Amino acid sequence: MKPHNSYNKPGDYDHFVVDRAGTLLEWLLENVKGLSRSKIKQTLQGRGIRVGSKVVTQFDYPVSVGTKIALSKTKRNNDIFKSRYVKIVYEDRHLVVVEKNIGILSMAAGHSSLNVKAVLDDYFKKSRQKCMAHVVHRLDRETSGLMLYAKDKETELLLERDWHHIVFDRRYVAVVSGEMEQREGTIANWLKDNKAYITYSSPVDNGGKYAVTHFHVLNRNDNYSLVEYKLETGRKNQIRVHSADMGHPVCGDTKYGNGDDPIGRLCLHAYVLCFYHPITHVSMTFETPIPASFHKIIK
Repeated sequence: MKPHNSYNKPGDYDHFVVDRAGTLLEWLLENVKGLSRSKIKQTLQGRGIRVGSKVVTQFDYPVSVGTKIALSKTKRNNDIFKSRYVKIVYEDRHLVVVEKNIGILSMAAGHSSLNVKAVLDDYFKKSRQKCMAHVVHRLDRETSGLMLYAKDKETELLLERDWHHIVFDRRYVAVVSGEMEQREGTIANWLKDNKAYITYSSPVDNGGKYAVTHFHVLNRNDNYSLVEYKLETGRKNQIRVHSADMGHPVCGDTKYGNGDDPIGRLCLHAYVLCFYHPITHVSMTFETPIPASFHKIIK
């Protein structure tokens, strides 16, 4: 790969010529030495990569043999995207996957201005992307973990129309109060909100929505259990209600809990998200570590 210095100041960019067709991120990871995956992603998001004469931010941008790539030595997205509440895990021209912290809504509600959609829209504007974040699912304010947002209306509609076929695995992990007797199982019933917007369950059809949650105990002690939940449906407060139904509410749950709050937060985290890309149909798997604070409770 010979350097090409026909554009930009010498020293500002490293220059490459593509020798094998593929996607931009894949090619960079294979051919750029000395930069971690996260640094390359930061450079992409910071508008520090040019393909030919075009600045490119999409991870999945196609590159062909002979294409010239210029990689900035200084531009990172650190200055463009800084948020204590949101971390970008993956981004392409159609969608973005983020890891949400506790304390932030998925989208605007009422007078609250702190929400993931607004954070992403601000980032898109600052990085000169002509798009907006489209909400396709939600996490509660006090739940952390992985979320998927569309970047255009077409992708949003595809996800909404075929969500249950596109998203093939969603798993959460929670610390619940007490030692769970069953190692694994399934809870299924109907969930419906009352006038106070509290979701309650019924073993028979109460006019609500049918909800199915599979659970598996990862670890436990005399006082707490670390439980993995796999959703077959995605209803409002589903895991929190079903945990309470089993007599083991999620720790830190002020709405459905029993007052057990060992670390001062709702102990619920969306840690696995798997889906078929709505445009490319490629299988995509994302996983975040179980919060260290959850493990400490079970020790």
